[in-house]
Parts: sequence; C-alpha cells; structure tokens
Amino acid sequence: MLIIDAHLDLAWSALQWNRNLMESAYTIRATEVGVTGKGWAQNTVSLPDMRRGRIALSFVTMLARSTGHKREYLDYGSQAQAYGVAMGQLAYYRALEMDCQARILADGSALRAHIEEWENWEAAGAEPAATPPLGFVLSMESADPIRDPAQLADWQQAGLRLLGPAHYGPGRYAGGTGVELGLTNLGEPLLREMTRLGLLLDLTHLSDEAFWEAVKIYDGPVLASHSNCRALVPHQRQFSDEQLQLIIERDGVIGAAFDIWMLQPGFLRGGSNKGLFIDTVIDHIDHVCQLAGNSRHAAIGSDLDGGFGREQSPSDLDTIADLQQLPGKLSARGYTEDDIANIMRGNWLRLLYAAWGD
Repeated sequence: MLIIDAHLDLAWSALQWNRNLMESAYTIRATEVGVTGKGWAQNTVSLPDMRRGRIALSFVTMLARSTGHKREYLDYGSQAQAYGVAMGQLAYYRALEMDCQARILADGSALRAHIEEWENWEAAGAEPAATPPLGFVLSMESADPIRDPAQLADWQQAGLRLLGPAHYGPGRYAGGTGVELGLTNLGEPLLREMTRLGLLLDLTHLSDEAFWEAVKIYDGPVLASHSNCRALVPHQRQFSDEQLQLIIERDGVIGAAFDIWMLQPGFLRGGSNKGLFIDTVIDHIDHVCQLAGNSRHAAIGSDLDGGFGREQSPSDLDTIADLQQLPGKLSARGYTEDDIANIMRGNWLRLLYAAWGD
C-alpha cells in the first residue's frame, strides 16, 4: 500500500549526521560502526528503504533552532546561523530533485499527478528500484530560521508549505516542548502572515500555552505532523484529548510518531525498547479514531531517524520499509480497507488538496 509519512528529518540526517541517504540503511550503518553515541549505526531511513516501503510522499523538514542557549547541536548562537543552516537543508532537497531522486510538490495539480504516477507504478507491479521519484512537501520544524514574519513570503516562494513555529524549549516565535511559554511578540504576526499566504500550521511541539494562543489567531488548516496521545503517555510532548479534539473539529490530521519516548510512559532516553512494538503506535492511532468516531483524522508521522535509530524505535521495526506492517495490524483490529487507506495516505491527501485545491 502506498504511504504518506508526515515527518522525516532527511536533510538533518544527511547534513548534520553526514549520511549519504542514496545508500541503503544497511550500508549507512556499516559506515558508522565504531562511532559511539545514540543513533549511530542504528539508522532506519534512506531513500532506497523509502522506496521499498512505498513511501510515495513525505513531509520533509528544515530544522535549526536559534535560542541563543547553544545547549546542543541543534541550537545555534545567532539567527543568521539558523537561517544559513535551513537554507542549506533546502538546497539539499533541491539537489535530490536535480538528481531525479525526489520531486518537491507545492500545489494540488502537481500532487495529483505525482500520486497518479505512483498508483500506476503500483498497479503495474513494478520493483522498488524502478519507483517514480519520491515526493517531498517542504516543512519547517521551528520557525527560528525565518528572520522575521515579513520574510515568510520568501520561504513560501522557495517551496515551504507547512510550518511548526516551535521545537524544544523557548523559540523565537513560541514556546515549545518542555516550557510553559506562549507566543512571543513575533508569534502573532507570523501566524497572521501564515494565514495570508495559506501555509498550513503544524501544531506539533507547541507548549500548551502557545497551542491555545495559536489556534485563536490562526484560522487556516491545522495538523499535528508527529504527535501522540497524552491520555496514553502523560507528557507535555503529547496532545491532550481536548487538543486532539480541536484538531479533529477543524478537519485536521494527527500523525502518529514512532519514537518510543512518545510511546512508553516514563521512558528514559537510553532505555530499552524491549516489549515495545508497532502495535503500540496503533494504540495511539486507534485512540484518535475513537475520539473522532471515524478514521478521517489519524495518520502516520513517523519521525524515524529524528535524532534516534533502531534503539529508540519499536523493536519490530528495522527500517522505514516496515511501515508496511501497519495495514495488516490495522486490519487485525477490525479496520476496513477504506479506514486503512485513510490512515496510510488518504487523510494527508485530503488535507493537502483542501489547502492547495485540486
């Protein structure tokens, strides 16, 4: 089954981790043997593995923070650095497009043609090595690289279509995961400019305060690209039922994430993934479906290789190609073919077509 994955940090993995994503995950692991630290020699995502997994479309990020704290390698000491890093990540996606590895999609007609090409390939029973180019929708995780709200139009012209204002900590535009801060004085102008330009708002990583402030200001299409359910894993990183219901009521979509920190209550980074399986992700998908009363708002936003590898993924997942286990597992829980198609790709398509037009 063709899949849409709403959150992959491909450029960050390629440039920050120095991985040639045109090689298989197994080859990349082999080159990292002997490198110590979380995620090394454990990666799960590469372009060949995405083709094997029939990931026809993914939302791919530009990711750089500019908090001034320089607490870790994602935090840069100045906004100019964050801007430069994000522009480099954009250039990486353009380079993949020039190499015919990927296709950056920015409007409804291009999206429809891309999906039809993949559907025709699938109907013909072609091999993964002969897939059409992978489809990319450009996203930004943390708006810190945007120098000011007036510059957002330049990013949109460059292909940006989804924006999450915050990541971890106190961002330039909003409070993110782990803090109790709302929008900054730049946050409201950014959201109003997003509305004017028609960019989708990714609510993932917003603090509770920033979440509720943002949805009062922004009245366009909303989503949570990679968020799980606080009712199952009580932590601020997940969304409460009230927040999920807001997204559902606004016809948004919630992508289930595969980071086991978001799947196991009380998980400590560096702990074991023993006993955690892809079925645990389906618990979160099912929770969203039960809240909604239908399958129209649950989807996939794996966040695989988002700073972790197999060691912090479900134990029965080796590479991103194992997302193909989901249809069978959903069927075993009583989901119909139409429900499964919604979750695997249909809901993201509906959201994009509604935002971009057919």
